[in-house]
Amino acid sequence: MGFSSIWHWLIVLLIVLVLFGRGRISEIMGDFGKGVKSFKDGMGDEARADPPREPARLEGPVHDAPAPDARQSAVAGETVDRSTPPR
Repeated sequence: MGFSSIWHWLIVLLIVLVLFGRGRISEIMGDFGKGVKSFKDGMGDEARADPPREPARLEGPVHDAPAPDARQSAVAGETVDRSTPPR
């Protein structure tokens, strides 16, 4: 007798009906439905309440970085003459 047996599920259903009664189960399901509905309404209100915002702009002085020397390569200490095109 495993969990897939019809007799197992009928006995479980009978115990649940005896413990809670028919009216209590329908009341629990009604409360559950109201909770789901209010959750969906709350999610919808939150989406409408937050319009898309523009990115924040930083105010302050702007400093340009100094341009790298055209004769220096990425390797430290090595100089390359870039006045002639590469071969």
